[in-house]
Amino acid sequence: MTLKPLGDRVLVKPAPKEEKTSTGLYISSGAQEKPQRGQVIAVGAGKLNDKGERIALDVKPGDEVYYGKFGGNEVKIDGEDFLLLRADDIYAIIED
Repeated sequence: MTLKPLGDRVLVKPAPKEEKTSTGLYISSGAQEKPQRGQVIAVGAGKLNDKGERIALDVKPGDEVYYGKFGGNEVKIDGEDFLLLRADDIYAIIED
């Protein structure tokens, strides 16, 4: 199945949850925090301004991004978890 986001929405594949601390201790699944980092999979066409013109999004498929901890809606596609976020919920693009 494929999913095409509409408007200013972005489909993100969250990074895996941290299973170990920096010192090597394992974290129980109940104590693991939701990731705030992920990879953009698909983007919508952008939202319309007052004149009816499309405003392009700042992100594109393949970008690594940081997003809000509680933003977006979780969706499951072919057994994999994704987040459907508004572009405003994305705070930064990670560049190497």
